[in-house]
Amino acid sequence: MNSKILSKLKNLTVLYAEDEEGIRKNISNSLRYYVKEVYEATNGDEAYQIYLEKTPSIILSDIHMPLVNGIDFVKKIRKEDRATPIFMITAHVDQKYLMEAVELHMERYLVKPIALDALLEALEKCVEIIDINNIKKLNIDEDYTYDFDKKELCYKSELLLLNKKEILFFETLLNGQDRIVMYEEFQNKVWCDGVMTDSALRSLVRNLRKKLPTDIIKNISGYGYRFA
Repeated sequence: MNSKILSKLKNLTVLYAEDEEGIRKNISNSLRYYVKEVYEATNGDEAYQIYLEKTPSIILSDIHMPLVNGIDFVKKIRKEDRATPIFMITAHVDQKYLMEAVELHMERYLVKPIALDALLEALEKCVEIIDINNIKKLNIDEDYTYDFDKKELCYKSELLLLNKKEILFFETLLNGQDRIVMYEEFQNKVWCDGVMTDSALRSLVRNLRKKLPTDIIKNISGYGYRFA
């Protein structure tokens, strides 16, 4: 981890939800070496109250906790907050929970026991996400720019008009530009309560590609798309 990322972490706070005290204290102590402050919670209900009060920069949450589990805790957050980076922690990867994590826009899993290098990799990923979220205007390449506030795509000085679904699709790609954005995530973020058909998705991507640099939207067959 380079010095620039370490410096940024010192300004960030982490909410860590874990019901096993020994694990929670151990990981919290490691986190405190890198971040500004760590807020500890023993269950999803307590974690949500801390989230409302402290608005942490990053959230780490165990899945299996008493009262309110990690998935239900994150569901509450994602109703209003799609930006805060969230990593789920579990003793084993369950396909059911993996699909729910995709739908809730969680970054990825950390599997117990958590190795220090995996924890640091997660923190570094969170810094990258926060940096992207803070960008108001993104230079896609030397000719193309995208303004997140105005929702405007420009080629040199020319404004390229995007419809609502194209904006939602493009921003979803940009916010996940170092990973594959799964089809399920596009369903939830672009089509919301509607039905995303294969033909509708292909049509949207085809039209959007005409307005963007060549090959910038890459299809990963069977999974989704990524920003090339």
